[in-house]
Amino acid sequence: MDLSVYDSASLPDLLPLYYRRLFPFYQYFRWLNYGGVVKNYFQHREFSFTLKDDIYVRYQSFNNQSELEKEMQKMNPYKIDIGAVYSHKPSLHNSVKSGTFQAQEKELVFDIDMTDYDDVRRCCSSADICNKCWTLMTIAMRILDRALADDFGFQHRLWVYSGRRGVHCWVCDESARKLSQAERSAVAEYLSLVKGGEETIKKVQLSDPIHPFIRKSIKVVEKYFEQYALVGQDIMENKQNWDKVLALVPEAVRETLQKDFQKARTSVERWEKLKKSLNSLDFKKGLYASKEVMLQYCYPRLDVNVSKGVNHLLKSPFSVHPKTGRISVPIDFKKLDQFDPFAVPTISFICSELDNVNVKEDHEKPGDEDPEVKRKTRDYKRTSLAPYVKVFEQFLDKLDQSRKGELLLKSDLKREF
Repeated sequence: MDLSVYDSASLPDLLPLYYRRLFPFYQYFRWLNYGGVVKNYFQHREFSFTLKDDIYVRYQSFNNQSELEKEMQKMNPYKIDIGAVYSHKPSLHNSVKSGTFQAQEKELVFDIDMTDYDDVRRCCSSADICNKCWTLMTIAMRILDRALADDFGFQHRLWVYSGRRGVHCWVCDESARKLSQAERSAVAEYLSLVKGGEETIKKVQLSDPIHPFIRKSIKVVEKYFEQYALVGQDIMENKQNWDKVLALVPEAVRETLQKDFQKARTSVERWEKLKKSLNSLDFKKGLYASKEVMLQYCYPRLDVNVSKGVNHLLKSPFSVHPKTGRISVPIDFKKLDQFDPFAVPTISFICSELDNVNVKEDHEKPGDEDPEVKRKTRDYKRTSLAPYVKVFEQFLDKLDQSRKGELLLKSDLKREF
């Protein structure tokens, strides 16, 4: 059997090997323990596991890394979700007095799913993605990351590929983890621009003056719009498609543009004619109309309910996607434009890499080092998972440095008084 080609039927055989030898438990615990500064922070965290045949187990909690490791290796979850830090250990939630078991803290999280763009992408639909439409995720990450950093001052933002068709963001600053439900809702609303369900034709309405956040977001969209929407998606290739665009602009120019579009040959040419025609209108009305079209086709579409709830669960980094077999890996934001979801390793591929290493080692002379110790420390480093764990470690190093800086500042302030 070729292990490198993923077959979902092989998942029960691959997961035990993944959790025993490849899952980065040390880094994972280091993240969710947050330096052990707050007592019981990790112990009061909820984990949920989806097991084979869609058996769903909620309110799991663990005292330490070793306990988490043993349980995951015993249960071999198909999917891992991370929830809130509660007032009591989630595993004891049934024995706690009614009403006292409360979600207290959680990272501020964002979930962007490609299916929410089905009305504006032509290459794929539903759960399918390709390199053309993946640009939408790149745009979303650029817009949201800038706003979270500059507009809200959050320093620790972990972007993670879901393993199939979307991305998640975990904002891990202490101030973000302590946000109330109302405050999370306010952040999510601030970042939401595309409004309305399937029945709503025009989903973006700009008001005057344009908010600085939206202005900056438009600049990001403009960098990608021609190549992505006009060339890649060819959003005005034929009448059926350009009618969707014309439905978003003022009625006064639609008739003229219908004629102009028939004479033009490409979406790029038609877009130029649209902008020229809009410029002949009242200045702001025309200028805003083209921006509204661009935003409707490219602006991030958030699942705001995921961000609002403190007790909402979100898929964990390094969880395996059962359908694709791909690992849910951290994204190196410095190389965002180069990120390729199809290059993310599958569980079968990294297990086959490990298998090849083992075969090679069996033919080598044994050294002085205990092979079990050697294996424990280096297994993931021998596979394609290594660069993604490194991105995670760099994120954790920054979290640690920031925490040490805050502790030093607090001790200095104490001395002054």
